[in-house]
Amino acid sequence: MTITARLDVGRNASPFLFGEEAAAVAEVLESGQYGHTDVTEEFERRIAAFLGVRDAVAVMSGTAALHTALLAAKVGPGHEVVVPSMTFCATVQAILAVGATPVFVDVDPATLCVTDQLVMDAVTDRTRAVMPVLFGGRAIDLSRIRPELAARDIATMEDAAHAFGSRNGARRVGATGDLTCFSFGPIKNLTCGQGGVVIPRGHAEAATIRRMRMLGVVQSQAERAQTTRYCVEGFGLRYQMSGINAAIGLAQLPHFEKTAATRRGLWRAYRRALASLDGVTLVDVDPDRSVPHLCQVRIPHRDKVHARMKARGIGVGVHYPPNHLQPAFAEWRRDLPATEQVGRELLTLPFHQHLAEADIDQVVTALGQALKTVGAASCARS
Repeated sequence: MTITARLDVGRNASPFLFGEEAAAVAEVLESGQYGHTDVTEEFERRIAAFLGVRDAVAVMSGTAALHTALLAAKVGPGHEVVVPSMTFCATVQAILAVGATPVFVDVDPATLCVTDQLVMDAVTDRTRAVMPVLFGGRAIDLSRIRPELAARDIATMEDAAHAFGSRNGARRVGATGDLTCFSFGPIKNLTCGQGGVVIPRGHAEAATIRRMRMLGVVQSQAERAQTTRYCVEGFGLRYQMSGINAAIGLAQLPHFEKTAATRRGLWRAYRRALASLDGVTLVDVDPDRSVPHLCQVRIPHRDKVHARMKARGIGVGVHYPPNHLQPAFAEWRRDLPATEQVGRELLTLPFHQHLAEADIDQVVTALGQALKTVGAASCARS
């Protein structure tokens, strides 16, 4: 079986473009203004309108979104943040960046997401925020415990890096009233090349994040150009989104419904094809309501199957090695049996808009062959 170039790992890391992005970037380059500009502000307005929220604050990355959101929620030293270990390490690094302590929690192995009970079991008097990760694009409903969290002054802060466009009930993720952080990195559902957005809970929070992303400066770039001075009101970082990146996002956004339909169709094609394989469990992303970002399976002999698939040129991966087992976070390690089990079994299959259904059939056929070969070898040794 000849493996197509669309299944190579390099294609996994390649953004899907609609053909208008280069002209949009060229227009910004020709303007000579590459920092935070009116293009960035137009991107913010368009994202807010798409999500059905009052405000959206653009920053330079999803990690910057998490960091500024934590700061805006006044999370800092002495506070705990409840967070799943099953996430990209950026989630945890943002918590450490504000001086808070990560409290790792387990996940539901069927979804790789936290549940309200897992969250509440980890809450203490020191908890200042809970940070559910919307893994693979799946929304998380914490409405049952939200009143108790609010009564204890605990912020709910969604890491929705995978979940732009997904829905939580009738509303899109980001419109539920919680602090929500999106990523628009190279391979996200909507890309800016690099970028992120924070959906704030109110005007004051939005103003705080806007000030922090501009090194604490209150005035906008346009306002500073008209005066001889500016005011630095507090701590800040250079976290603003460039107009170059915003232009890419603005070119992408009108095509998002096509993106959503394509990603749902590809995920469902995987579900149909994988149904014929024994010993394979597909991680459920709830495609009727989500815009899938990943397609993952749980399998036996994961490491050996991974090696065989890579040897055939198929760009499989692992999202993610559990964080509580990482050397950098050893201080906060605790027993998380479900996370550790799925961490040994997870395999991420090629999943992006460059794929065709025929490619999916190739991946699943190769996966079945690898499982059979590895399983037979294991039986022979035992």
